[in-house]
Amino acid sequence: QVQLVESGGGLVEPGGSLRLSCVASEGVFSAYNMGWYRQAPGKQRDLVATITSVRKTNYADAVKGRFTISRDNAKRTMYLQMDSLKPEDTAGYYCNRLGSGDLRASPVYAWGQGTQVTVSS
Repeated sequence: QVQLVESGGGLVEPGGSLRLSCVASEGVFSAYNMGWYRQAPGKQRDLVATITSVRKTNYADAVKGRFTISRDNAKRTMYLQMDSLKPEDTAGYYCNRLGSGDLRASPVYAWGQGTQVTVSS
């Protein structure tokens, strides 16, 4: 099965920044829609940003204007640049291939381990 490896999380103060990475082990990465999910304790895992094979992007209202999703197909890697971080952004962050670029899209692959983002002073 395809391996998804997320990295780049950590502890940051409010207003700080982090850059997350997601590497996919197999597949025609350049042809796939991709996205980032997050899950806070006791809450659902929700899609917060998507990027299509032609680099069309969509963002959930909670992160719009603060987060930027991008991809480097040659490196088989997707990124999430997170700026102006808030305590409410604290969550595990997970990447996945998507059936579309819509925020209602469904994940395709098995989940990776995710990477933890904690925003606290």
